[in-house]
Amino acid sequence: MHEADLLSNIGIAIVVANAFALLAKACRQPILLAYLATGIFLGPDMGLGWVKDPESIALISEIGLILLLFIIGLEIDLKKLLASGKTLIVSGISQFLLCTALGIAFFSAFGFHLREGRFDALYLAVAMALSSTMIVVKLLYDKFELATLPGRITLGILVFQDIWAILFLSLQPSLLTPRTSFILLSFVKGAGLVALALLLSRYFLTRLFSWIAKIPELLLVTAIAWCFLVSGIAGALGLSREMGALVAGVSLSTFPYNIDVIAKVINIRDFFVTLFFVGLGLQIPVPTGPLMIHALAASLFLILTRFFSIFPVLFFLRNGLRASLIPSINLAQMSEFSLVIASLGLAFQHIDKEVVGILTFVFAITSVLSTYMIQYNHEIQGIIAPILLRLGLHDRDRLDSASHSPETSKDIVFLGFFREASSIFHEMESMEDAAGRPLTSQVVVVDFNPVVHEELNKRGVNCIYGDISSVDTLKHAHLESVKVVVSSIPDSILRGITNLRILQLARRIFPQTRVIVAANLLQTARQLYEAGADFVYIPRIHSARQMAEIIATASTQSFDPLRTDQMRDLRGRNEILP
Repeated sequence: MHEADLLSNIGIAIVVANAFALLAKACRQPILLAYLATGIFLGPDMGLGWVKDPESIALISEIGLILLLFIIGLEIDLKKLLASGKTLIVSGISQFLLCTALGIAFFSAFGFHLREGRFDALYLAVAMALSSTMIVVKLLYDKFELATLPGRITLGILVFQDIWAILFLSLQPSLLTPRTSFILLSFVKGAGLVALALLLSRYFLTRLFSWIAKIPELLLVTAIAWCFLVSGIAGALGLSREMGALVAGVSLSTFPYNIDVIAKVINIRDFFVTLFFVGLGLQIPVPTGPLMIHALAASLFLILTRFFSIFPVLFFLRNGLRASLIPSINLAQMSEFSLVIASLGLAFQHIDKEVVGILTFVFAITSVLSTYMIQYNHEIQGIIAPILLRLGLHDRDRLDSASHSPETSKDIVFLGFFREASSIFHEMESMEDAAGRPLTSQVVVVDFNPVVHEELNKRGVNCIYGDISSVDTLKHAHLESVKVVVSSIPDSILRGITNLRILQLARRIFPQTRVIVAANLLQTARQLYEAGADFVYIPRIHSARQMAEIIATASTQSFDPLRTDQMRDLRGRNEILP
């Protein structure tokens, strides 16, 4: 009978979760919220009470929790983490520590305990310090922003948050006996588990996975077996099994097979993770007035502390207003990992259901808000930046445009500098202009990426720190004498402006200048030619070398024959995917 109830509960949960997930998809909301809503809808407190045995779902969903942390570990690239620059390392370390310290002070002032076997303030602070990898990566991927400077900083901080979460998971079982010896023993056990996993991974698993790599089914089973083996060892050592799963994933993260393992495990994980979040929804208490006040206050606190813990550090490291503000906006939500930690804290009796309820509502509130905040992160940054400037902060674009204006006339200006521009510039370095000077000596770059500025300055190239979507930047850059304006970044990467808008601005500000703009779509290229572009750069058609040669001759030769040929070629192209 018990087995029949278990199957019935799981079946009802999955069917209703699917219906809510479809609704969330239609409303463009995070799917995890749909699973939490399913638990509320089916639960005994606020719902219909259709699930009679919530404990059975919680037991099954623990498998999903272990697989979730295993995959998070697989996605942590230790080599990239160790190779991170100063910006990522400093911000990744400071963000968690600052948020946790502010959180403990804030929640202690609200009356949450941090004594007598209760750790409400600590759990709330740690939960608030972690952001959602799942939500952030998905939304930034959809916006093509993962490879941008703010995107890389955002991802770097997320990776460091995962490392902090591992440390907290290793400490969790010892919180009730917080003597120094017990804490040190927990860290020793955790470090020993990590060392053992990495050693076995390097000297045994490498050969094992190489041997079975051609057998997909065996690769999957072996990876899952390794996950549960390390998880079981962690449990035997008195650590959390979930931490063991995370360590197991990290130990395989540098393997060439980790992408294949993720692709195979993720479908199994999704089934169990669905039950995990439904189980969390089943535990959500009826929202009383004090609980909702606490949840709203905590949500506001989280958003504000992201700003105060990330922006000052990045700005101090000379990343500029844009690159400092956008990661603060991107990370303004609570992590699903925080709910995992809270769930474990409830099992350890470190916290009560009220704390879990507050965190669940905070997750729901900040996830919904973050969906829109990330979608409009550049617009929000555009509102905040002028306020900070009026308060006395000096952005690098203001300083550099005043102090690094071209001292001599330049022939070529790159508006924005991304991978396409980097390849074109590389070809230009081996070329000379009509007077026999290095062609790159006639180049000035306008961009807001500090990494680009540092490297170009080493090569003696004049740079102006500024936002190419700002009319003021272009007006005050003293570029009236340039002969060629190049925008090599396609619209899919540009934010706050399009190549059509750049073309229109260039025609207005530099009326005698030849304008080269970029397009990914053939239809867009045709529209740009019709709008008056002298040449449209299509990366999939034109090589970097070809573009360098076109730019080199642009200041001395007429573009009319080339422009006519390109327009004729575009009209004649009948590609399958235009």
